[in-house]
Amino acid sequence: MADKVKKVVLAYSGGLDTSVIIPWLKEHYDGCEVIACCADVGQGDELSVVHDKALKSGASKVYIEDVKEEFLKEYVWPTLKAGAVYEDKYLLGTSFARPLIAKKLVEVAKKEGADAIAHGATGKGNDQVRFELTVKALAPHIKLIAPWREWDLDSRSAEIEYAKKHGIPIATENKTYSMIPIATENKTYSMDRNIWHLSHEGSDLEDPANEPHDSMFLISKAPQEAPDKPEYVTIDFEKGEPVAVNGKKLGPVELLTELNEIGARNGVGIVDICENRLVGMKSRGVYENPGGSILYYAHRELEYLCLDRMTYHFKQHVGVRFGELVYDGMWFCQLREALSAFVDSTQQTVTGQVKLKLYKGSIISAGSASPYSLYSKEFVTFEHDDVYNQADATGFINLFGLPLQVRALMQEKADK
Repeated sequence: MADKVKKVVLAYSGGLDTSVIIPWLKEHYDGCEVIACCADVGQGDELSVVHDKALKSGASKVYIEDVKEEFLKEYVWPTLKAGAVYEDKYLLGTSFARPLIAKKLVEVAKKEGADAIAHGATGKGNDQVRFELTVKALAPHIKLIAPWREWDLDSRSAEIEYAKKHGIPIATENKTYSMIPIATENKTYSMDRNIWHLSHEGSDLEDPANEPHDSMFLISKAPQEAPDKPEYVTIDFEKGEPVAVNGKKLGPVELLTELNEIGARNGVGIVDICENRLVGMKSRGVYENPGGSILYYAHRELEYLCLDRMTYHFKQHVGVRFGELVYDGMWFCQLREALSAFVDSTQQTVTGQVKLKLYKGSIISAGSASPYSLYSKEFVTFEHDDVYNQADATGFINLFGLPLQVRALMQEKADK
């Protein structure tokens, strides 16, 4: 296999796995050239050291691309508009970032004339599927290398020892964020951070009976430490997409950054879930999703006003399927694209403003309004009205209930 790979583009994060992978690829693929590629989806401060660390680890070249706005506009907003949530809790923070990262890997591989693309996802996780399905969809002939499915470094501890032997620096304190994972000498978490969320897996979380320690939260305050006074926030939407916070028009990155800060200081958006991985096992994850949780709640409130009953109920089914496709790495499949077309059609009137009250980890509705609202006080009032004839309900109920009545009559006859 070594003689067939001369140049590899590696999905590089600066974390333990991908730093170790660089020398491993060169050792096991006959001195191949390794190009590190990092897509900035909002990981945070650790990107400042990624470039030099990749070169010190043996990469010949490093690409770092800022794709935060593309991430939000082309991946997050479509998923938000769909109302897609995986297993009622997970807001898909890692899931929809991977296809974009893999798309950038393909672009760099084509530009550099690379033979292969490599990633640091483990053979137990979902990310291997997400990376590789995207590459198959966009560059079907390129070779894929997944070191975790080939090497004998079968644990984070083994990786740390390998890193020490090859002079690769590792974190000494668990204070920074990292895409796939960050390690310390005394504790190893697998964490993924982007502008949408921060996830935590592994270590003491591997026992679902263990409550997460407040010290783990690196973005949000623990709810009990949030202010004793509620904070109100308003979000404006146009055709299902958020465009303003507290009356101030903002671009996607600035808007989510603002909501992340507001949600984090109020302890909003902490999720603990034992989810069903695509590969067949359950895994326990704790997610910090302050801004995303606010947006999902607000968007749903506006849809309550603007979508009719049939559309809203059918869209709920679409949201479940959409979420499964995103979770499973099927972003570039035909069904996901078709569902997005349906969702976009439903969002043409999802325009308006939603007000929310945030208090110690909770999000509470505080009013919403839309020029396309289907709510009519004139029809629904308990007071006198001139638009609704309550007697009409008699015929409606008679016809709607006719199958029940006919069945009951049949049963009576059969029992005689």
